[in-house]
Amino acid sequence: MNEINTTFLRLSKRAETKDNSYLVNTFVNVGPLFTILSNRDHEILYGRRGTGKTHAFAYLGNSLKNEGDIVINVDLRTIGSNGGIFSDSSLPITQRATRLLIDTLTYVIDGIIDEVISDQSDKYDLSIISPLADSLWEAITEIIVGGNIEIETDKTSNRTENKEIGTSLNISLKNPSLDLSDKSVKSDNVSKTEKVKRQGVEHHRIHFSSVFKSLQLMSQKLAVHIWILFDEWAEIPQELQPYLSELIRRTILPNTGITVKIAAIEQRTNLSLFDANHTRIGIEEGADISTSQNLDEYMVFDNDEGKSLEFFKELLFHHFNGINDSANIIDSNDLINRAFTQSNTFHEFVRASEGVPRDAINILGIAATKASDSKISMDNIRNAARIWFSRGKEKAISTNENAFNLLQWIRDKVIGERNSRAFLLRTNHKDPLIDYLFDARVIHMIKENVSGKDEPGARYNVYSIDYGCYVDLMNTNNAPKGLFEATEQDSENSIYVDVPRNDYRAIRRAILDLSEFYENVA
Repeated sequence: MNEINTTFLRLSKRAETKDNSYLVNTFVNVGPLFTILSNRDHEILYGRRGTGKTHAFAYLGNSLKNEGDIVINVDLRTIGSNGGIFSDSSLPITQRATRLLIDTLTYVIDGIIDEVISDQSDKYDLSIISPLADSLWEAITEIIVGGNIEIETDKTSNRTENKEIGTSLNISLKNPSLDLSDKSVKSDNVSKTEKVKRQGVEHHRIHFSSVFKSLQLMSQKLAVHIWILFDEWAEIPQELQPYLSELIRRTILPNTGITVKIAAIEQRTNLSLFDANHTRIGIEEGADISTSQNLDEYMVFDNDEGKSLEFFKELLFHHFNGINDSANIIDSNDLINRAFTQSNTFHEFVRASEGVPRDAINILGIAATKASDSKISMDNIRNAARIWFSRGKEKAISTNENAFNLLQWIRDKVIGERNSRAFLLRTNHKDPLIDYLFDARVIHMIKENVSGKDEPGARYNVYSIDYGCYVDLMNTNNAPKGLFEATEQDSENSIYVDVPRNDYRAIRRAILDLSEFYENVA
C-alpha cells in the first residue's frame, strides 16, 4: 500500500480520540462558523453525529483559552455516576432531573476551580474564589424533607399514688394512748403512648437565585469571561432536557460574565415543556438562545457543490498533515491529484460522503484499502460507499422494523418510480420515523422552505436519499436522473433539478405523501 493510502487509513474517525493539538491543527472552518461561535451570544450548534460539532468546540475552546478566558467543556456523556439514574424510568422524573442538575453544576464548579488552581500566572486569588465555591456548594446540596417522610413519635407518661389506711392501739402502763394511722398502700401507674406516622422520600432542592448570585459574584471576582460548552446534548434523555435547560436559563444565561454554547442533534433536542399550569419550563429557542448554524445543511454536495468540494479538500489535507507531514504534499490540490485518479473521482467521493465528515473518513479508509498501492478510482469509491452504507448505516436501522420498511418504501417511490434521489415533505409535517432515518444519516435535509407556484403559501423541506441507497444503480438505466423533478417558472416542461432553489412553478411530482406508507402498514 502506498504512503498516501496508508495515511488515509490512519485518519481519526472521532474527534475525542485525538489530543487537543491535533484537533486544533486539523480544524476546517465552515464558512463563518468560527466567527459566529466566538461571539458572546448564547447559541446552539446543530448537527447530526459526525458533522464536526465536537471538533468545532475543541477548536473554539482552545482559541478562547489562548485569549485568557476560562473554558469549561462539559461532555454530557460523562455527567453522573449514580448507576444510570438519569435513564432509569422507574424513578420519579423529579428525582432523576434534580440529580442531573446537581451533577451538572458540580462539574461546572469543579471545572472553574481546576482552572483557577492550574493557572500559572497568579492572576486568581484562591482565598477569594474558594468561599464563593463553598457558597455554590451550599446552594446545590441542601437536602429537605419532601412528600410524606415516615416519622414515628413515641410519647409516654407515668403517675404513681401512695396512700396508707389503717388503725392501731398502743397500750402502755406508763403512757396509755390510742394511735390512729393509715396503713394500706395504693399505687397507680398510668402510661400513655402516641405515634405519628408520615411516609415519603427525601429530595434535593436547588435555590436558583442563590446559584445565580454565587455564579455572578464568582465571574466578577475572576475578572475574566467564562465559557461553558455543553457537548453531546443528545445523551441526556429527552424528558430530562427541559429541566437542565431551565437550570441553564435561570442560573447561567442572565450572567453577563458567562456564555453558553450547546452542541445538539436537532431531532433529539427537547429544550422546553409546559407544566400543568401552562408555564414554560426550559429554554425558548430564539428568545433565550439563538441557533448559530446547522451543519447538516452546510456541507451537502447537492446544496452547494463548490463549497462542499472546497471543505472536504481542506479536511483531507489538514488531517493528512496532522498525521504525516513528511510526504512533501504541497497543498490540498496536490494531495487530491496524487490520491485520486481524476477530479471526478474526488467529486464522487464528496457526493458519497453526503456532507458528513465522519462518513467521508470511513469511506476513504475503505477505498484506500481497495486501491492498495494505486490511486483511488471511481470503482473504489463506489464499492467503499456501498460497503460503508451496508456496514455502518443499513445494519443499524434494520433493528427498527418500521424505519427500515419506510426507507425501502421511499427508495421504491423516489428512485424506482421517479428516477430521482430526493423528495419533498411539508415543513409542518413532523414524523418520528423520518427523524429517525435522518438521525441515522440515510436521508439528508438539503434545503428548507422550498415552494411551488401552484400552491401559494405551502412550504416544503427537501430530503435526499443517501448515496449508498442507489450506488448499485450507477451506470445503469435505473440510475437517478437528478435530484427531483420540477417545472421551471417560464416553461411547461419538466426538468430534473440538480441544485434546489427556493421556488418553482410546480413541484407536485417531488412531494412524498407518507399517508400512503402508513395505510399499507395498517
